Amino acid sequence: MKFSSSLKFNAVSEWWDEYIAYDALKKYIYQLEKQQHGDSLPYRDLEANEQAALLGQAARSDTDVLFEPLLNKELRKIELFYETQEKEQLEEVADLEEHVNRQEEDGLDGALRYLDHPDEDEYDEDDDDSISRSPEGRRRRKLSTSSRRNAPGGNGHEAGNSLQQNRLSISSVDTVDSEEPPKSPTITRLATRLGSTIGETLKDSFTSAAAPDTIWTSKSNYAYDTRLLFKRKITTLYVAVSNLKSYIEVNQSGFRKILKKYDKVTYSELKDRYIHEIVEKSYPFTPEAKDHLSGALQRLVDLYTRCVTRGDRHRALAQLKIHQRENIAWERDTVWRQMIAQQRRGEVEDEPMTIGALYKKPGPGLFFIPTPLGTIRVTKKMIYKIIAGIIFVTLLNFPVVDGVQANRCFAILIFCTFLWATEAIALFVTSMFVPLLLVVLQVIRNDQGEVLSRPAATKWVFSVMFSPTIMLLIGGFTISSALSKTNIDRVLITKVLSLAGSRPSTVLLAFMGVSCFASMWISNVAAPTLCFTLIRPILRNLPPKSAFGPCLILAIALAANIGGQSSPISSPQNLIALQAMEPPLDWARWFAVALPVSGISILLIWVMLLVSYRPARSPDGEGFIEIKQIRATKERFTHKQWWVTIVCLVTIALWCVAHEIEEYVGDMGVIAIIPIVAFFTTGVLKKDDFEQFMWTIVFLAMGGIALGKGVMASGLLEVVDGILRDAVEGFSLYSVVLILSPVVLIISTFISHTIASVLLVPIAKEVGSNLPGNHKNLLIFITGLICSAGMGMPVSGFPNQTAATQEDELGELYLTNIDFLKNGVPASIVATIIVSTVGYLLMLAVGM
Repeated sequence: MKFSSSLKFNAVSEWWDEYIAYDALKKYIYQLEKQQHGDSLPYRDLEANEQAALLGQAARSDTDVLFEPLLNKELRKIELFYETQEKEQLEEVADLEEHVNRQEEDGLDGALRYLDHPDEDEYDEDDDDSISRSPEGRRRRKLSTSSRRNAPGGNGHEAGNSLQQNRLSISSVDTVDSEEPPKSPTITRLATRLGSTIGETLKDSFTSAAAPDTIWTSKSNYAYDTRLLFKRKITTLYVAVSNLKSYIEVNQSGFRKILKKYDKVTYSELKDRYIHEIVEKSYPFTPEAKDHLSGALQRLVDLYTRCVTRGDRHRALAQLKIHQRENIAWERDTVWRQMIAQQRRGEVEDEPMTIGALYKKPGPGLFFIPTPLGTIRVTKKMIYKIIAGIIFVTLLNFPVVDGVQANRCFAILIFCTFLWATEAIALFVTSMFVPLLLVVLQVIRNDQGEVLSRPAATKWVFSVMFSPTIMLLIGGFTISSALSKTNIDRVLITKVLSLAGSRPSTVLLAFMGVSCFASMWISNVAAPTLCFTLIRPILRNLPPKSAFGPCLILAIALAANIGGQSSPISSPQNLIALQAMEPPLDWARWFAVALPVSGISILLIWVMLLVSYRPARSPDGEGFIEIKQIRATKERFTHKQWWVTIVCLVTIALWCVAHEIEEYVGDMGVIAIIPIVAFFTTGVLKKDDFEQFMWTIVFLAMGGIALGKGVMASGLLEVVDGILRDAVEGFSLYSVVLILSPVVLIISTFISHTIASVLLVPIAKEVGSNLPGNHKNLLIFITGLICSAGMGMPVSGFPNQTAATQEDELGELYLTNIDFLKNGVPASIVATIIVSTVGYLLMLAVGM
């Protein structure tokens, strides 16, 4: 969570203006960055590096002079507010202690004195108001001498009002805490008039009691009302003091965060000096101030123990904590959840096809159909769902291929393919149709050709869905999560990028290499997102309409797609290809093919982008731009980071030699358990991290594996085998590669890369089985690699989709469809040619 969001989440709403102005300070930092970069790095010839560096050093000292007064102003604001609040709240705690002591001295006699003199003092409405204030401490007021005189145990009227109001409006102990004493003068006068009648009853109750009870243990109505009154006052004050303590903690984090941001953006070293010499010596942040608040909280716990829990301090503390949590949940969490819900509702483009979604006020749609029950909103996805249903029913009832089970499997294949291609429903939901339909329609046959019963088919289909490949995928997610959570990915990436210098072409190649490498280990979904975050300082300091911005964003996306083919766990399509190989390919041979192919593709795409965009030229075409250099992080590796690094390296090494140690580990899926156990047992990852894994991808892959196995078990593959054998008869292996490559590229460009592999890997496997020499693993490998090369459209893969949404400071998109067509399509063709030439030769060299 960003600190600006965390600040809103943890702040007391009524004190919002008294917190550090984090967003305003951050905006000013970016202005200083632009000023610093504009003064020190004008658009000049690249030979001016030395002079620019000297100017930059001078500018960094100037930014401190400009920024420190703003920090001092915020610090002074916090000091004044805190001192006022602390004085007020500590006085209230002291007054409340005195109030409790006076009440304890008066004991139960206070009730009798009240009954004898019910009209001695005027009702103090302000004192009652101090009871009913909100948990945030609104309308906080010091207890005056008159309010103490009117409190329970004195001769005042408040006890009688509290007593009689509870008689009139409170029926049980369980609900009394939520009732607020009315403040209306009319009610007050009514309670006074009724006092004599109720008082007679109370006199009898008090005079007849023989047990030596105290005000804190008596079961009388007066004692109960007194304890209730003090319970409310203590809990309210406890929450107020806790809020003040949280106020200091949040602001201290705010200074630390904003100074860290300042040092990172302006290359300064102000943080440590300002924190230690200024912030920590300011009174609100001193140990003395913290001790005052901690002492006040302990005193309130003691009072609650005396007045409410009859000496049980542990129960007192637990109840006060519960009250504090309820306050946070109601006042903050509820608002936060509403904000998130509104944002999510704004992002939803289409709703599930339910009765509630159909019969509602018309929203965006293709057209509307009025009905007696309301207006049906017809959307594009709804039409796709209807078409898919019609296709499925038609294919089930009209034999297209020979064999009942084969025809049913063909209907399932076309039905799921259509839903996957149109994304009428979520991709992973479509995958879940596969086991459902395979079992219900009795598609699965055994080795003897007999149709399996539904219970037997259920066991079979679920056994093939959760395969070692799925475990490998989960292991990859675990490594990715650990690298991201421990910040290892950012540390390594910034160190590499800091070496790139300021020349645009070098920076472009460095980011492409980093994006590709990161995609190998933290997935090609998270890697471009991380890179887009790192380039924000560069984009902010580019001249308007500079070609380097869109060029850099597109380069990161294309490199992330290439990175999706570089390691077995970098994308689901690679794992699907591994699943289909017989025997499975070890990691060493995968790297021997994929790394050279990826490296050559990155270099060629880099040259192509330089020619297309000419990113080094300034927008006016009269000079060259120089890029703001990324600074490497100064943080040293922690023990946790070293632990994660060692586990990851050991796991990868074992994957590389999996075939050699197969006798001891069984399969690569078993090796994938090592990082899961190592990280979750040592606390590197938590249960929440496990829940955040991309389980939709897991279920998508499981459905794809089940469909592939179903095609084989239903007999459909035998039918396809005959067709493919006739189609490739007389062609050489390389001719088949040249025919298959463009087909895979076209399909993977327009539909999900993972879905393309689900559909095409079984075909490649069957084609390879029919060729002399049994080169099915080679064709499967080529198909898996080319599936990642389809990147000619904005919707072609997650990296492209992420890049297409990047906006500048004015809210305009950096990339258009023309950028993808002009550069993405040629990049796809280049990558495919590399796979089908260099990759093909390397596959033969490693014995495929």
